[in-house]
Amino acid sequence: MAAGMSQTRKRRMSVGLRGRLLGTMAVVAAWSAGFAGVTPSAAAADVQSKQWYLSAMRAEEMWKVTTGEGIKVAVIDSGVNPSTPSLKGQVLKGFDATGADGDEYDDYRGHGTTMAELIAGTGKGGGLQGLAPGAKIIPMRITDTEFQNGRSVNAYDTGDAIRAAADSDAQIISMSSSSDFSDQREKEAAEYAQSKGKLFFAAVGNNAKEGNKEQFPASYPQVVGVAATDNSGKASAYSQHGDAVDIAAPGDGIPKWCDAKFQGYCDSNGGTSQATAITSAAAALIWSAHPDWTANQVLNVLFDTAGRGDWKKGTLSNYLGHGIIRPAVNILKGKGNPGAPDISPLTKEKTSGSSASPAASAPGSSQPQKKETADDAVVAGSSKEKDDGSSLGLIIGGAAAVVVLGGGAFVLIRKRRTA
Repeated sequence: MAAGMSQTRKRRMSVGLRGRLLGTMAVVAAWSAGFAGVTPSAAAADVQSKQWYLSAMRAEEMWKVTTGEGIKVAVIDSGVNPSTPSLKGQVLKGFDATGADGDEYDDYRGHGTTMAELIAGTGKGGGLQGLAPGAKIIPMRITDTEFQNGRSVNAYDTGDAIRAAADSDAQIISMSSSSDFSDQREKEAAEYAQSKGKLFFAAVGNNAKEGNKEQFPASYPQVVGVAATDNSGKASAYSQHGDAVDIAAPGDGIPKWCDAKFQGYCDSNGGTSQATAITSAAAALIWSAHPDWTANQVLNVLFDTAGRGDWKKGTLSNYLGHGIIRPAVNILKGKGNPGAPDISPLTKEKTSGSSASPAASAPGSSQPQKKETADDAVVAGSSKEKDDGSSLGLIIGGAAAVVVLGGGAFVLIRKRRTA
């Protein structure tokens, strides 16, 4: 990375060629194409059938080992409604940073509740099934641009929310929204979260075709930027790319709550929002299985086990970062090198990270870490049967079309979008 780069950009050691790897993942051919549009047609009873990534990730098998119990995830978003069937009993006391009426349980958009369900929803009542249903949610409410209009709000809400999350019992921070502009108070809060041993995931944004402008907080050095893939394994056309991308996860075609009325789910094109929530849940599963690990070690394993196909290890893609998350490679096979507990995989700098708990490792957490072989370079699932009889996925091959990026004018200084 060039000398003199702004400190708000990711600081990484040289890891080889980046940006020429676009990578197409081959997965189960029977999976449908991405859902078009956002329409109120996802009946509650049908929602889970549209969570195509759960079977691909072998969620049911992982849940026999861990469901994310003992892990708390701070969801920084539009609020979280704790009364949906899927979230009853899953939501703890949080913090409202908006400075407006209501509290962290008043979700003014439905977006934060969707993210919480994708992380820790129980699936009861036909609602969204979380990838880590044993985890708990700590809601942190912030504003978006529409909410800001016509209201007196806290101008430093994201920084305050990140700092509150860092001071909470949450081990993981998940933020599925972004801004075009860096903010010093927000940046310092991200640094503070790292100093408190938190693992912070944020969406890289959905505007690849509209300027692909760097987004925050995903672009801060201490934050893991998450990109989205469709259900064929390609980087989603909308998913922003560049140095901010550290890892990728399923994002396309995942239903969401239609609005703040919570009367039904809608089909959705998806987004890096969903990918961020799912990545946070994957981290919760791994951390729950290895409670003596630090945030650095959990992230190291996410990176080490990510689906890269024929990429060389240590090579990053501008579109998928280290690759697509594969928590089952660790949970079910015991693979992935946790590395040094006090060295950040993002910056390669020493941190003061702490473990999820002082307790001894959960069963299986002390399994020897085997070197990954090409045969284990799976993404999520495929029709190709391996020698052990499991349906393992393949492979990054070919190249996706290069997206032609257009410029864009940004009018609102505090413009913030859900991703």
